Amino acid sequence: MTSTLLFNIGQLVTNDPQHDGTKLGVINDAALLIEDGVVAWAGPNADAPTHHIKRKIDAHGKAVIPGFVDSHTHMIFAGDRSKEFRARMLGESYTAGGIAHTVEQTRSASDEALTNNAKSLLNEAYSSGTTTIECKSGYGLTVEDERRSLEIAQSFTEETTFLGAHVVPVEYKKNPKDYVDLVTGPMLDAVLPYSKWIDVFCDKGAFSVDDARTILKAGMAKGLQPRLHANQLQEGQGVRLGVELDVASVDHVSHLSEKDIEALSTSNTVATLLPGAEFSTRSAYPDVRPLLEASITVALASDCNPGSSYTTNMPFIIAIAVREMHFSPELALWSATMGGAKALRRDDIGHLFEGARANFSILSADSYIHLAYRPGVNLIEQVWRDGLQIK
Repeated sequence: MTSTLLFNIGQLVTNDPQHDGTKLGVINDAALLIEDGVVAWAGPNADAPTHHIKRKIDAHGKAVIPGFVDSHTHMIFAGDRSKEFRARMLGESYTAGGIAHTVEQTRSASDEALTNNAKSLLNEAYSSGTTTIECKSGYGLTVEDERRSLEIAQSFTEETTFLGAHVVPVEYKKNPKDYVDLVTGPMLDAVLPYSKWIDVFCDKGAFSVDDARTILKAGMAKGLQPRLHANQLQEGQGVRLGVELDVASVDHVSHLSEKDIEALSTSNTVATLLPGAEFSTRSAYPDVRPLLEASITVALASDCNPGSSYTTNMPFIIAIAVREMHFSPELALWSATMGGAKALRRDDIGHLFEGARANFSILSADSYIHLAYRPGVNLIEQVWRDGLQIK
């Protein structure tokens, strides 16, 4: 057995309410014991185990938080859309049309190029405190390009999502039903060995509620778990479809009706907010307060993609959520850790309970509040994943 004791922690965030009665489960003047890659004990520094510890690390009074769980990314792509971003900042409105450009670039890229770009983004994410990441396909939109995208994604994460239903590709614009048949038939069969989830972009310019239902049900019948892009660009029935199918998470949810909130409040579905998209498209930020008032579980994620949220930085997402969306610093941190875990229906990550995977970051600050208080400053001093330091 390998054991590491992290001691003299000024503020340890566990997300275990038993410690202080709050969702963050903060222990001040704390210690954390790791054995064989999992959390063996967390508690006051004065009570820390002293025997049979192979390695001791002094945190020097700094804060320790669970690793971020980024439950929504699109990291398998080639090229960028910086020109589109510039035009949008000069006043053009955002629609899903720019995805076609990334599809073209991705189809023509080699496996090596796609892999290297994904690894670069993954290293960025790790460096900013993310220890678990979900990754979607959706920029290939052919049987072979979706398959290879997910095979690449599976090489670095177990949270792989088939998003063949991102948009209808240009070659099927005149026959979109034929594309739905492709997604639910040969494409689905090709990606099954590399996918855990199935997703659909159900919104203006993408897929209708009926088509989304057909696609999600086809994936579920083959053993994939459902999640859903919904209500990013306008109100619609996507959120209620997600609740109907018990999807793990409905993502974006920037435009919610009272019926949407009522449906979510009685469901097991997480509402995942992606403020990087509002930031990068200069759209209105959603307000988290109606979701909280209805006791809906909320997650935060980066939505890393080249068109509408080209960031891997979860502290940046936290800062936006606090400044623009009425999150408290506590809720933002919980939503970026435990909330993300719930959006992936995982109970071994996003927290530092006994038995959890030892995924955490040491901050170069004495409080998690600095994540929002000092936006744009890299406060992630060390990152640990499965009990091993990766940064």
